[in-house]
Amino acid sequence: MQFKDIPGQERVKNQLRQSVATGSIAHAQLWTGPAGTYKLAMALAYVQFLNCPHRDAQDSCGDCPTCKQFGKMEHPDLHFAFPLIDPKAVCDDYYQEFKSMVLSNPNPELADWTNALSAGNKQPLIYDKESSEIIRKLSIKPFGEGYKAMIIWQVDKIAPIASNKLLKILEEPPARTIFILITEHPELLLPTITSRTQEVAFRQEQFEVADSSYLEPFKALFRNAWLVAHKRDYDALLDLYHWSLEMANTTSVGREKQKEFLQYAQRQVRENYIANLGEPILNHQTADEAVFTKKFAPFIHDGNVEAIMAELDKAERQIGQNGNAKIIFFDLCLQMIVLIKRPRTK
Repeated sequence: MQFKDIPGQERVKNQLRQSVATGSIAHAQLWTGPAGTYKLAMALAYVQFLNCPHRDAQDSCGDCPTCKQFGKMEHPDLHFAFPLIDPKAVCDDYYQEFKSMVLSNPNPELADWTNALSAGNKQPLIYDKESSEIIRKLSIKPFGEGYKAMIIWQVDKIAPIASNKLLKILEEPPARTIFILITEHPELLLPTITSRTQEVAFRQEQFEVADSSYLEPFKALFRNAWLVAHKRDYDALLDLYHWSLEMANTTSVGREKQKEFLQYAQRQVRENYIANLGEPILNHQTADEAVFTKKFAPFIHDGNVEAIMAELDKAERQIGQNGNAKIIFFDLCLQMIVLIKRPRTK
């Protein structure tokens, strides 16, 4: 994987190139941002760039034996940790499945992985046993002259005991070792972990025109949920029912589009929450999105934002697991009615 293979994210690419050029490479990095922002692909390109003996200022060469090993995810200094459903297993037991998924789709989502695991409704986690494996692997000296890399994908799924073990190795990392912790939900991590990492923030690119088609259904979902919750407008409830049927119509929408909408909805909830905090410099929205946010943001706050995000994430996972879309979307409507009325925390 090379930087040139990844669409957009030029700001992040330049940040990573600059860190290498100046020798200011943080040993523990927390890569954050919404789904669909190529964080895992960028991690692969970055560690290949770090280790390529023939890199130039812009990219790895892509042709040397080191690059070819990293490109196939087979270099001995490249290690991964990711969520599993079996607490007795370790990631090496499922590495071939993980590698196959990433090589065919370098921008995967958690739902893609749970489908590959046939997880059903089980929630995958990074268990304590895996944290011991991380320590064991990193205790071995690097194979080459570059960096040993530990990429922890979906690190917010780490179990509490495993978090404590990870914290210890982050405090005293082995030489020539780099950690890349990848997450869409950094707020779920222990503050003691985030404080020991350097954040690399990925943003949803504004040129992704497909997102514009999701604004209207997003507005319809939350506007009607608000009307039912605050005004007892039962016509709005009927509108939500019809909305759920329209969103569930796989013939016209399709499951990939359904997942994309739910990812978009999560990004917009995040943007509305940030706007509600009064931090406009952190907002990344189109002009049309910002117009809706101006009125809607006050209803996304500390009292409901995590629960709303959890419901949208759950719906996305259920769609990815081929659940009944009519039930999933109508249940989502009902949950939004309840949560949009939830008061602020005091």
